[in-house]
Amino acid sequence: MVRVLAVADEVVDSLTYGVGIEGRPDLILGAGDLPFDYLEILSTLCDAPCVYVPGNHDRELRGYRRGRTGWTRAGIPTEDPGPCGGINADGRTVTVAGLRISGLGGSRCYNGGTNQYTDIQQRLRAMRLRCGNVLSKPTQANSGGTDILLTHSPARGVGDGDDTPHQGFDCYHPLVRALRPTLLVHGHVHPYGSRPRDLPIGETTTSMNVVGFCQFDIDPATRKVEIVRRRHGA
Repeated sequence: MVRVLAVADEVVDSLTYGVGIEGRPDLILGAGDLPFDYLEILSTLCDAPCVYVPGNHDRELRGYRRGRTGWTRAGIPTEDPGPCGGINADGRTVTVAGLRISGLGGSRCYNGGTNQYTDIQQRLRAMRLRCGNVLSKPTQANSGGTDILLTHSPARGVGDGDDTPHQGFDCYHPLVRALRPTLLVHGHVHPYGSRPRDLPIGETTTSMNVVGFCQFDIDPATRKVEIVRRRHGA
C-alpha cells in the first residue's frame, strides 16, 4: 500500500505542524490553487516527494525547462518555477512512489486568465496526455494505464458546479476510459461546509474532491483504496 496525502485549494494550517497526518505519507499530491511554499512544507515535513498540477489561480508554469545546469525559460537561466523539488505532472505521466500519475491542470476558460482552457484546448491536451501515457513505460500492475489521474477541475457532471468557472470538462470521460485510473483526484470545487461524495466515473474509477485534504492508502496491484483521514475544506 502507498500512503498518499492529497491537498487542494484551501490551506489547512494544522497540517504544516503534522497535526492530522497519520503516520508518514509516501507521496504528496497537489491538485492546484495552493501556495507553493505550502506544498514544500508538507513535502519536507513528511520527507515525501510532491507531485502537482497547477490550478487556475496558480502562476504560469509553461515554457520552463530543467536541464543539467538548472532551470531555464526561453534559454534564460531561472529558478524552479513551482514548489522546490516538486514534480509538475501537468500534461504528462510520471511514476513516483510506485504509482503512475497522469496529470492535467487548469480549469474551464471563463475570463482568459492563467491556466484556463476551452473545451477544445483541454481535449487536445487530454489527447496528448493519452498518447504520452501509451509511450511511457507502464508498471506491471497497471499495464498501459495509470493509477491516479490528477486534475484541478473535475469531470463534467461528476462533482462539478453549475457556474461556468466550476463546470468540469467533458473530455475527462474518454480519458478515464482510456487510462483506467483507480482514482481521479481533483480540487477546484470548494465544499463550503458540505461533504462532497466520492463519485463513480467510468467502470472502475472513483472521482475524489480533495479540497482541504484527504489521506488515503492505495494498492496499485489490487486497486484497493482506504481513506485514512480527510477534511472537506480548511
